[in-house]
Amino acid sequence: MPVFVDTHCHLTMLDLTPYDGNLDLALAQAREAGVSKFMSISVDLDDHIELAKIAARHPDVGYSVGVHPCEDPATMARATTEYLIELAQPEKVWAIGETGLDYFHSTDFIAEQKECFARHIHASQAVKKPVVVHTRSAKHDTVDVIRAEKSTHGILHCFTEDWETAKAVLDCGYYVSFSGIVSFKNAQDLRDVAKQVPLDRVLIETDSPYLAPMPYRGKSNEPKYVPYVAKALSDVYDKSIEEIAFITMQNFENLLNLK
Repeated sequence: MPVFVDTHCHLTMLDLTPYDGNLDLALAQAREAGVSKFMSISVDLDDHIELAKIAARHPDVGYSVGVHPCEDPATMARATTEYLIELAQPEKVWAIGETGLDYFHSTDFIAEQKECFARHIHASQAVKKPVVVHTRSAKHDTVDVIRAEKSTHGILHCFTEDWETAKAVLDCGYYVSFSGIVSFKNAQDLRDVAKQVPLDRVLIETDSPYLAPMPYRGKSNEPKYVPYVAKALSDVYDKSIEEIAFITMQNFENLLNLK
């Protein structure tokens, strides 16, 4: 059976109704589907408290520390480089983020978002752990910050942009992660871009509870669905699902081991 990694899930935000509120059961279901590694992503600085507890209970769960660009400026301001470095010390912290730029919801705090993004990059460079980058309606500025701060160790997560953007971050050394969107019927343009991404730089994720892949589009997403993302990519690359599972796991381990 293939073995998958979900490189981006929000374990504190899943709909656990089918599991009577028990996250451990949701993770058990995912393991039955072949998922053997989970990186749970922070959106707020305080998420690390709950995520550290989950990771302590589960050897196959790691997490990130950081602040999502849609958070308010006061929250972003708390994410100093020094504080991020401090939060990133535990072994189970695998990455910094999710950070980045999001102009879709608001363009009121662009300067604050850029500064916060840069601080996450500096922390990532200091602790030698990858930075997890979110971008929405801000692709040019996102690439500009990555280049300006000489960030070479990161993931552009839930990739939905054009080849120009993919190539720009790949040239910086980044990995590109695809979510369930790549399986959507109307996402042929994205599949055409994915086809051009070198196989040794591709990752898969659920971004659960968001963006459930086909055939679950519109429903609440969870890590057990990450094989459907691999299936969509197996069609794109004309590889078996086993090969995609192996390659993306290898890529994730390479990313974490970059020093």
